[in-house]
Amino acid sequence: MVSKLSQKNNIDLDTEYKAAFDKISKLKEAVAPDIMLKFYAYYKQANFGNKFSFNNGSDLRTGFKFNAWMQLNGMTTEEAKREYIELAKEF
Repeated sequence: MVSKLSQKNNIDLDTEYKAAFDKISKLKEAVAPDIMLKFYAYYKQANFGNKFSFNNGSDLRTGFKFNAWMQLNGMTTEEAKREYIELAKEF
């Protein structure tokens, strides 16, 4: 059974995560490719967890994105959301 405090914390985390995602989605400034890969990987892990899928016919850019996501294998979705939020605070 999930406690009410745990449910409240998850709602707060989801709200903060969505706000961070909106903030980064609306950025006008250029962000370094390695930082964008981190955002991508945290986003995928936060939303899909370890449910990896990759098309072997994909381009090099897609391969880099997939590799960044796979490096987070085993990270919980909650932890990925927290990491995304922390990274977004730098912008």
